[in-house]
Amino acid sequence: MTALRSGDPLTQVRAAVPHTWEDGVRQFNEWMNVKLLDMSGVKVTVGSLLAAVLVLVLFLLLSSIVRRLLRRYVERHDNLNLSSAYTVERLTHYVLLLVGVLMALNASGIPIAKFTVFAGALGVGLGFGLQAIFNNFVSGLILLFDRSLKVGDFVELASGVHGNVREIRIRATLITTNDDIDILVPNSEFVTGRVVNWTLREAARRLKVPFGVAYGTDKELVKKAALEAAAAVPFTLAKDGPRAPQVWLTGFGDSSLDFQLVVWLDAEATRRTGSITAAYNWALHTALEKYGIEIPFPQRDLHVRSWARRPAPEPAATAEQRAPSGATDKGNDAARDVTDHMKPPAATAPRSSEPDPGVTR
Repeated sequence: MTALRSGDPLTQVRAAVPHTWEDGVRQFNEWMNVKLLDMSGVKVTVGSLLAAVLVLVLFLLLSSIVRRLLRRYVERHDNLNLSSAYTVERLTHYVLLLVGVLMALNASGIPIAKFTVFAGALGVGLGFGLQAIFNNFVSGLILLFDRSLKVGDFVELASGVHGNVREIRIRATLITTNDDIDILVPNSEFVTGRVVNWTLREAARRLKVPFGVAYGTDKELVKKAALEAAAAVPFTLAKDGPRAPQVWLTGFGDSSLDFQLVVWLDAEATRRTGSITAAYNWALHTALEKYGIEIPFPQRDLHVRSWARRPAPEPAATAEQRAPSGATDKGNDAARDVTDHMKPPAATAPRSSEPDPGVTR
């Protein structure tokens, strides 16, 4: 009976399953313990490397979740400063990323104490080889803490790039122009270069629109037309008060009286100076035509001395005809210097080998 039970196929499968599971676990452990690096007390295996990758992925997911929660919190509270929230978000990401890298190194079998020496040597080498990258990284941290440049500001660089700041990244800052073009500007350019921040202290800005009218035009009529043009543009900040539009006579041109329409713009118009200037020029042209004010063309005066045809001048005499042979221009030092250098060197009398009779031996 026992022999029959032991020969049962189901019993044999049940007896073989534990051995197969144990063999699989043993082979998996052997494969995970395969050494990839074993030197100076640092032992890295396949298992430790996979554990390091898993730890790093977990910290990246944690950083993504924390940043998403911060964004939702800021969206629900309108009284919070968007630039401050963005700074906290970026710093949180950097801190979690740094902790994740250190934990991943520890999980891989590389002690942090030994890694500090290696990191110091590696940092010196990277400092020389990747100087621009480290410069941009440090510049990005300066921008986050300095508060002179924030997300949402409208800036203009010395290179001519202007637009809204969307992101301050590790290496570069993302700027979106009014034409909806994204431009990546290195962070070091904001630290070392000249940057015009149109919205740093106050969103309202003053704009000067130049225009000219013909001489003889009534100045008060020009002022009336220009103020009506300013009132016709909806982006003018105020119609009266200390920031009311003004009309300045700035100069007397060659063919026109030069004026400037000085207006204050609201926050939205400050970010689009090109289109706003075109809007004021359009309104100025309409107002000047309404009052019949002439916009002059450039004028030039032509003075004619004589319509008679002058006789052809006689050909100039050559140098040989002007001066006799051997004569030089005494007033021209340069010509005399060239002439002196062109003279052949004076012949030197040969010295006689006979003794001088007047010399006593």
